[in-house]
Amino acid sequence: MSATTGGAGGPRLLAISDLHLGHDANRTLLTGVSDHGDDWLIVAGDVGETFAHMEFAWRMLRPRFAKIFWTPGNHELWTTGPDEPRGGARYDALVDLCRSHGIITPEDPFETWPGDGRTIIAPLFTFYDYSFRPAEVAEEDAVAWARESGVLCSDERLLPPDPYESRTAWCHERVRVTRDKLDALPDDRPTVLVSHFPLRYDLARPPRIPRFSIWCGTTMTEDWGTRYRASVLVSGHLHLRSTLMRNGIRCEEVSLGYPREWSRTRSFDSFLREILPNAHPDPDYLANLWRGDPFIR
Repeated sequence: MSATTGGAGGPRLLAISDLHLGHDANRTLLTGVSDHGDDWLIVAGDVGETFAHMEFAWRMLRPRFAKIFWTPGNHELWTTGPDEPRGGARYDALVDLCRSHGIITPEDPFETWPGDGRTIIAPLFTFYDYSFRPAEVAEEDAVAWARESGVLCSDERLLPPDPYESRTAWCHERVRVTRDKLDALPDDRPTVLVSHFPLRYDLARPPRIPRFSIWCGTTMTEDWGTRYRASVLVSGHLHLRSTLMRNGIRCEEVSLGYPREWSRTRSFDSFLREILPNAHPDPDYLANLWRGDPFIR
């Protein structure tokens, strides 16, 4: 199967996340992307921190794939300047930018995978509510609990929840809206659920910094894989490239990550994970585990 075609069996659905295009090395890597013909691509969040990073990504990727799906990570939602849109307004502006390039967002109708004519590709934005924590830790103590281990996510100063009163309130609204959309699907159709943030707590425990989990998702989505007939869950955020099985569902973490986390001897195409039609777990994912200092930036 060629890296630039869908192969004899038709198009592939490929995935990557955490491009982090604020880094020169990541932008250079992306410029080497091949023409993938009829293949579809999932970009599961953390493209970068600015609208310019997003523009660069879509200029590189859109002409090389038949269809692209995006869901936001926390980095896209950061506000770093006084005149930038904040919170929900920033998300809306990102959706508009994506649509101007023909990118499918969580606000658009779901698409059906042409390989089988049945599987629904569903990009989701559900965010997090600090509930990925032990039962004995109260929500109001969650950030302090994480800081005890030397972990503090930059979202606490860079990701305002406006117009919601908190990130938890924003998360709960996103879960409600997204659940309504998923509930409307035919109950005999399989899905691929795509989220930057892992949909299960047991997928969101990075071994070196396990208390980072509070910024990784919500227990409100724990059963969504089975509830919505998922064949694959696709996520990023952890910079822990892996293929895991949970309740018979393949769970793909597809991060690229920061320059220190990927090999400069590999091409951009080599980091693309095949989601459909076949599973091709990355044999090098253990070599790409997160190995930085105790802080996620």
